Amino acid sequence: MEMVWEGLARAVQMLLSGDPAVLQITWFTLRVSGTATLISLLIGVPLGLLLAFKVFPGRSVAVSLVNMGMGLPPVVVGLWVSLLLWRSGPLGFLDLIYTPTAIIIAQAVIASPIVTGFSMAAIGQLNPKIRLQILALGASRWQLYWLLIKEARLGLMAAVIAGFGGVVSEVGAAMMVGGNILGQTRTLTTATVMEVNKGNFDIGIALSVILLLLAYVVTFTLTMLQQRGRY
Repeated sequence: MEMVWEGLARAVQMLLSGDPAVLQITWFTLRVSGTATLISLLIGVPLGLLLAFKVFPGRSVAVSLVNMGMGLPPVVVGLWVSLLLWRSGPLGFLDLIYTPTAIIIAQAVIASPIVTGFSMAAIGQLNPKIRLQILALGASRWQLYWLLIKEARLGLMAAVIAGFGGVVSEVGAAMMVGGNILGQTRTLTTATVMEVNKGNFDIGIALSVILLLLAYVVTFTLTMLQQRGRY
């Protein structure tokens, strides 16, 4: 327990002193995870809308793949993205391996099935009569989609929360495609693993506490926006 208290005290000290390294890592973590979540929204919400309302051959297979992807191991994603972006890989000419962009790509792959699954569930639970009423009022197809998204906004906000939570806490993919380079690709999760491997458990605990605080602040903000949408 003494080590835990030391870690908590170290976390408070880092935050109050405005440690530049910790602030840089925290901001970088928020930036890449936020960008990956935004990309996953642009991919997942339209796919969720499509899977919720469209009937086509192979739909069951597509839904099964989405459900499987919601539990996709981050290390598997990291491996395949690394193979694609590695200098001898098919996308090696882009020179993206061990860059923030590589981490964003990997995290977007992780978050997209989560957002798709939550979006599909949120939109699929809407009363079917709503769509008929909207179409009866003369709405275009794009107006229909936009109104359905607005109607399912509470569930879609849950998709955002789940997507962000899935990527801000992952370490395997970020380590594999980012390389944990100080000042460039080091996140709170990869920094925590590094410090623990070095035996600096107090710093590792401190970084984990900061990560939890970051996740809570973002989740709390999104939850307040979600609850405001009830009224």
